[in-house]
Parts: sequence; C-alpha cells; structure tokens
Amino acid sequence: MAEDETSTKDQDDAPLEGEVLESDALEKVADASAESAAPTNLGATKYVHAAFFVVGIATAFIAGRVLAGIWNALAAWPPAVHAVPQLLLYGEDERPSFTIVVGIVIGILVVVQMFRKPSLRTWSDDVALELSKVVWPSRETVTNGAIVVVVASALATIYVGLLDRLWAFVTQKIYGA
Repeated sequence: MAEDETSTKDQDDAPLEGEVLESDALEKVADASAESAAPTNLGATKYVHAAFFVVGIATAFIAGRVLAGIWNALAAWPPAVHAVPQLLLYGEDERPSFTIVVGIVIGILVVVQMFRKPSLRTWSDDVALELSKVVWPSRETVTNGAIVVVVASALATIYVGLLDRLWAFVTQKIYGA
C-alpha cells in the first residue's frame, strides 16, 4: 500500500507530457531577456563611456588654457621672472603647446580617477541601464513635431507682429506724432 502511494505521489510531481515546469519557464524567460538586453545595454554603455571621454577632453582643454594663463601672468610679473627666469624661455605663442600636453595628462588622470570610483561606476551603469530603456521616436514623428513647432512659431510671430503694429498705430493716434 505504501508503494502505491509513493508511485502516485511521484506521478503527481512529474510534469505531464508537453508541460513545462514553472522554474524552467522562468529560466528561459530570464535567459531570453538577458540575451536581448545585452546588445541594448552595450549600446547605452557606449554613450556613458563617450560622456567620460568628453569630460576628459573638456578637462584637458580647460586645464591647458588655465595653465597657459597662469604661465603668461607669471611671465608678465617681474618678481616671478626674477625668481624663475625660465618663464621667458618660450614666447607667448609657444606656451600653449606645452600647457595643452600637461592639460591632456591632467584630463587623462581625472577620467581614470573618476572611472576607478566604485560609486561613480555604479551610477554610470545605472545611467546606461536607464538609457537602454529609452524609446526614441521615429523619424516621421520627429519630422512632424518639427513642422508643428516651425508653423506654430511662425503664426505666433505674425500674431505678435500684428499686435505690435496695432498698438503702435493706436498709441500714435492717441498721443500724436
């Protein structure tokens, strides 16, 4: 009798033909979503990395300009030239060539330090994840929206221009020329 109960219990637990276990179905859905999310996430990650690249370029440019400004200011200050005569070794036109190289090194160091911070990496990964969820409008939608904006702007310009002329006419009639 115990054997019959066990075999009945085993049959109830086994999936019927054509049936899929719930855990298997969940695993398949998870695998499918992971496969479909990977290329999208990779695409969004490129934009985040591009943002880091832009920050590096901006930092390099600004640092190079600031250093050139400091060098030029020190070269124009007599006590600094007296203390460090090498400030006048290069002309004002040649100095940015050197300071931009130093600025590039500073920009690279800033980006590397930013990229090494775990909190910033987590934040950038979250940004990439959110960017992967963005649904961009179609070309037709953007074109139609742009046409609506241009037409509405033109109509508003005409309306305000006509009101301006009307009020100028009324003001001239009331107050005279």
